[in-house]
Amino acid sequence: MGIRRINYEKCVKCGNCVKICPEDVLRMDEETKRPYIKYLHDCQSCFICELNCPKEAIFVSPFRERRQVLPW
Repeated sequence: MGIRRINYEKCVKCGNCVKICPEDVLRMDEETKRPYIKYLHDCQSCFICELNCPKEAIFVSPFRERRQVLPW
């Protein structure tokens, strides 16, 4: 579930994905000026970042992952 990848070859470093994310999942790297996934587990798969990327550089997975429940 959530953002699976950002294709940096397509990314134009516009920052739209960081500005539009309602859950503050993405951040901009100050050195490279590229977005990166900071809080993956907070992503709600709303697809807003993917839909608003001008170069289609973001892929959000529509499938939920099932995590193994551990006894501790």
